[in-house]
Formats: sequence, C-alpha cells, structure tokens
Amino acid sequence: MVRKTVARLHLLTVREVLAATDGDHTDGGGLLLRVRGASASWVLRYTSPNGKRREMGLGVARRNNSAHAGDSVATARRLAHEARDMLQRGLDPIDERDGQRAEARELAHQNKAAAARERMTLARAARGYHERVIEPSRTDKHAAQWISSLENHVPPDLWRKPIADVTAPELLRALMALKPHERARNLTGDKITETQQRIRQRLDAVFEDAIFHGLCTGNPAAAIRRKMREGQDTRQRGEFAALPYREAPALMARLAQAEGIAARALEFAVLCAARTGEVLGATWAEIDMGAATWLVPAGRMKAKEAHLVHLSPKAVGILRDLQALKLPGAWLFPSPIASHKPLSNMAMLTVLQRLGVRQRTTVHGLCRATFSTWANETGAARPDVIEACLAHEEANRVRAAYNRAAFTEERRKLLEAWAEYLGRPVASNVIPMQAA
Repeated sequence: MVRKTVARLHLLTVREVLAATDGDHTDGGGLLLRVRGASASWVLRYTSPNGKRREMGLGVARRNNSAHAGDSVATARRLAHEARDMLQRGLDPIDERDGQRAEARELAHQNKAAAARERMTLARAARGYHERVIEPSRTDKHAAQWISSLENHVPPDLWRKPIADVTAPELLRALMALKPHERARNLTGDKITETQQRIRQRLDAVFEDAIFHGLCTGNPAAAIRRKMREGQDTRQRGEFAALPYREAPALMARLAQAEGIAARALEFAVLCAARTGEVLGATWAEIDMGAATWLVPAGRMKAKEAHLVHLSPKAVGILRDLQALKLPGAWLFPSPIASHKPLSNMAMLTVLQRLGVRQRTTVHGLCRATFSTWANETGAARPDVIEACLAHEEANRVRAAYNRAAFTEERRKLLEAWAEYLGRPVASNVIPMQAA
C-alpha cells in the first residue's frame, strides 16, 4: 500500500510543468498545477476532517525557466506533504494556516503597539492631546497655560517616562511635592492647592486619551484623586487642620451648650457636613421641614449644581428652635447686628475660638474633613455615597447624574448615623487643648 501511494505522487516533470497549457494538471495526492492563460498556480485538493471538500492554494507556479520551475515544483510538493501530515493528525490545513496568520498578525500588532508605547512618553502624549484637543477648543492664552503648567510642574524624569509605565504612587508623590504658585481661599480662610488639582485634572485627560488610543491601560491620575484629598486632610497645614473624629462627640456636646446664632450655625454645619458659604447663605425658602431636606441652590455650591441635604432629626430640631425664636428676615442664621444680613464669615471661627479649639481645627476641617474621615474609616457608607454627601464634583457627568438619583436613601441614613455618632454619650465634655 505504501508503494502504491508513493507511485501516485510526483507525476509531473519539470518539462511538463513548463509546457502545461490551460487546465488542471495533477501531480498526485491531490496536488494540481492550475494554468489559466499566462498565470499558473499550485492547488491542493483534499477532504477536511469534517468531510468537506476543499482547495488550498500553495502559491504561484514559476515557469520562467527550468530552474525556476524545478524550485516551484519542490516547494509545492513540500507544502502539500505538510498539509497531508496535518490531515493525518485530524487537522484542517486551511484552518491551521489561517490561525497561524492571525497569530502572526496579532503578534506583529502587539509588537508594534509595544514599540509605540515605548516611544510614547508622558510628554509626547500630553503634547499630542494638547495639539489635537486643547489648542482647537481654547483661547491661545489658555492653551499655552495648559501645556506649560504640565511642562513646569511634572518632574523631568516622570515627564520623559513612557506613559504606559507611569504608576499611581509615583505620580501621587510628584503632585503632593508641588509648591503651587497660585492659592485660593474659601470663606473660612483655608488654603487649597489649586495647582495640584489643576495638574491632576489635566493629566487625567491625557491618560484617558492615551487609553483610548491604546498607549496605556490605566489612568494613575484618576487613581490618585481620593489619595490627594486624603493627603491634604492629614498634612500639617496650620489653619486647615481637622479635629480627629473620636473627639467630635465631646466637642459637639460643648457646642450644644454654647449660646448664640453662630453656635447653632456651626452645629448645623457639622451635622450636614456642609461648607461655610452654603450654611451662611441658607434661607428658609430652601428648607422643607416636612420632608426634612435642605436644597442648596447651584449658585452657592462649589460644583455649581443644586445639592439636596437630608436633615437628621437633630438638624431639624435646631431649625425648629430657630423658628421658635421668630427671628426677622429670610436667613436661617441672621446677623445679630443686622437681621437683614447673614452671619459674617468669621462668626463660626469665633465659636471655635471660644471653645478653645481654634488652633486644632477649622470650620471646614470640622464640618467636612472630620466627617469624611469618620465615614471612610468606620465604613459607615460606600465611598460614592460619602462623596455624594460632601457634594464633591464627579468628573463623569453620566455617573454624577446616576449618583444623585441612586444615593438618596443612603445619603439620608449616612447623615443620620453621623448625627447619632456625634450625639453619643461621652465620659467628659473636655476637649484637650493644644499648648500655647
């Protein structure tokens, strides 16, 4: 049987290959020389393992001269032999060839992408994004400031590093080490590093664009957003300090005993985890006592979006006590000097001074940082719920809309849990004072 199979192979001579006319000329074992006019090619006919008859092209049949024809015949027979060997192993030669080609294309694509990533530094990615997106959509002055802020503040070793290799920890270290030239002050006088925030936001856009174009797989600028806030809350910044949350119940007990509208305003602000400006500008028209909610209008919010605050029973009790006083004017917390005006920016800071904790915490730190630390460290709620309570701006607008819609009940429960924690019995109402 083996001899018979061998006898049926290699039927064509080189001369016959050179002289072949239109048609299919068999070389045995399913190998054909197919001639169509001036073109000629090698074809292997076979039955695939699934029983389907197929034809596999084995390349052009070169017939320029005897040497070319001989090489062409040898190559076609070698390929046909390899295909028959696959068939004996239950494999379809066409499928195997297509699979190898696909793997080769994928490997080439990966190598090309890897080479591109190696060449694509953070600097090149940032400048490319700046050229494609920022320059066409911003003023010349803003566009120039946008790229120069990155060039001037991102450390050179990080700026020249392949963008795919930049990690979140090293980016965090670089940004937290910045000494910004620009600072802004909120109503309490707390310093905020606007430069750090601006650099992170711009790098966030660069990394998102790089992910879209396959230049990296992660966004370290997004990953460090919360870590930057945590770092700011714990760094020694003088007037931006925040009281440890374990000491908050004792301070609140003393605050509840303090007299005056400013004391009630500070107590209300702590219970609502609100910013100073939001509380000082609050009016009775924003309060729904029946629903126990406070709707802060967009104009008074940092993110410029209306924010609904769920009032705990303790917060509602403060408002009922204020209603009983029948104070004139529309403000929740009117100035004791001029009722047609709200409390001054310094009023709540003065309360902290009277309580002897001005050197240990700010209004902002007590109302927001202390709350955030308590909520995160105790696992009082999911991080997204905590952020929603603090009305921190969400970069993703779709996600922001979902958060506002979905976290209503969770936000209410979180603020009620915060009020309950602050009102728990304490062994002493004395807050340790910092030595002068």
